[in-house]
Parts: sequence; C-alpha cells; structure tokens
Amino acid sequence: MSAYDTLAASYDGLMADGSYRRRAAFLERRLKKSAIPVRTVLDLACGTGTLACLLAQKGYEVLATDGSEEMLTQAAAKAAELDRPPFFLHQAMPRLRLAQPVDAVVSTLDSLNYLVRERDLRETFRRVRRALKPGGLFLFDVNTPYKLRRMDGQIYMDETEEACCVWRTFFSEKRQICVYQVDLFRLRSDGAWERSFEEHWERAWTEEALRRYLAEAGFSDLRLTGDLTDKPPKLNEDRWQFECR
Repeated sequence: MSAYDTLAASYDGLMADGSYRRRAAFLERRLKKSAIPVRTVLDLACGTGTLACLLAQKGYEVLATDGSEEMLTQAAAKAAELDRPPFFLHQAMPRLRLAQPVDAVVSTLDSLNYLVRERDLRETFRRVRRALKPGGLFLFDVNTPYKLRRMDGQIYMDETEEACCVWRTFFSEKRQICVYQVDLFRLRSDGAWERSFEEHWERAWTEEALRRYLAEAGFSDLRLTGDLTDKPPKLNEDRWQFECR
C-alpha cells in the first residue's frame, strides 16, 4: 500500500499551502531555458495532480505517474474538466517506463526523499534518463538533511472543517531517515470522527550522493539552487532544487 492511500481524499484540503502556482511558474521559467524545446513533460510522483494540471493549462503535453492509485483517482477527477488533461499512469518511481521519451521530467515536493533505499534512487535516476530525449531536462527538489534533522521530535497539525491531520516526526541519525507518524481524523456523515494511521519515511540524501548517482545515470550540467530561486542554496536551506540534462 502506498504511503498516501489513506490521506489521498483529504490531501488537497490539508495541503492548501503547497504554493503550487509559484512552483509551476518557477518550473516553466526553467523549462523555457531548456537546451531543447519542451513540449512534453513527465510529472514524476504527481500525487493528486495539482502541478500536472497547472502545467497542462500552460500548454504542455503532460504525462503524470504515481505509485498510489488513490492519489491518481483524485488527480483524474481534478483534471476531468481540462481541455487537454494530463495522461495519468500508475507507476512507482523505480518502475518508470514510458512508451515514448519526453522533453523534460519534473518531480516536486520532496517525492524523491521517499526513496529510502539507494538502489531505488539509483534505478529511478536511470529510468528517468531513459525516459528523456537527448538534451532533455530533469528538474526535481528534495528536503535537505538540515530540514529532516531539524524535524526530529516535532508535532505538526493541519486541519479543515472535515479533517484533522497530526504529524509526529522522528529522525534517525544512524539511518538518516525521518519517520512521519500520521494520524488522520475525518468527519463521517453521521457526525462521528473516524481515525486512520499512516507512517511515512523520508531519506536525508546528501548533495554528494545525489550528484554521484545523477552522474552515474548519465546526467550532466548539474545546477543546484535553493527552493524556487536561481540563487545557490543557503546553509540552512530546507529544500534543494536540482536541474540537470
């Protein structure tokens, strides 16, 4: 079962502060500077499809993959009214396989941190490389080790009128993994609250490891910036933005 199967139906309401429009605008600026014209874009680990829909509205032909069928159900419903909706595929990141290569691949909001095993991250990078046309652009972000380490022992809460989500986070220095224990409470039609539980893991990948695995997969011209900026990352950056070809 995917980490987001229980959260899928409530995800958009709880994560309304995801800054999707600013993120889509940032990605579009970078896509316009690609070495090759970008018409087809893959949104890797698309979640409920908000970013994929925004890119489709900007005129791109969008493919979108995710490992959670429930998240894709939400994404398809969201895209139903678009003139040119994204084409959604149920695929885990290390299993990525496209019928035709695309001009660019994007992956946002720390999706790649969910690959906690080295072999899965390296295989994902290899498959992304095969999914791209020569000169194609790969844009992704990750939560930094600084952020995940800082989250140790923290409690976060997101709520709407119909759902409440409590996140408890624990960081293991030995494994370099941040565990999110998630309690979700949803209001039922009879007025009672229903509780469910999920556990999410995110790996704190170092800049050195990410650079090495990207190079091994065949990427070059690597560029690293802070989140939603063209400037180098700060020492206390919460999110890194990677760009490579």
